[in-house]
Amino acid sequence: MRMFAEQNFPVAEVSSYLIDLDIPQEKLEKFCHFNDGFYTRNLVHKERDFEILVVCWPAGKTAPIHGHEGEKCWARVESGTLQICNYEQKSLNPLLLKRVDKVMGGPNYLDGPADIHSVENISSDSAISLHIYARPFDSCDVYNLKDNKIDRLKMQYYSKFGYLC
Repeated sequence: MRMFAEQNFPVAEVSSYLIDLDIPQEKLEKFCHFNDGFYTRNLVHKERDFEILVVCWPAGKTAPIHGHEGEKCWARVESGTLQICNYEQKSLNPLLLKRVDKVMGGPNYLDGPADIHSVENISSDSAISLHIYARPFDSCDVYNLKDNKIDRLKMQYYSKFGYLC
């Protein structure tokens, strides 16, 4: 990822790299920590210019519609199936988002770079995804369409470098 950071994460090159990336399941196991109550964000690697996470999705768990602070983010499904919906913001007042696409992504499906999206494990099985964030951030906007507002969410890791926090 360092080579891409030096080039400001060129979308086509990073996407191609991630599509072709072969990660043996046993290499991911150390970072796969589940909690039945929510999806978990497990930090694999972090530098000033990027971070790598493994996100573990119990059946039925959802990441609400959220933004990525204008930074580039890729998500690749490693196992299971995730529903990913990408959105475009049309208006702030009233809050109006237009769904651009809705995809069911199975193993090796790559989404990104995401700007505003939601992710949901709608299957009865668990799922695992790999996330690359250019220029890491520790909070993000969550779009609450029901209440017509944007909430600020401080994000946390469930584990760091394979160890529970």
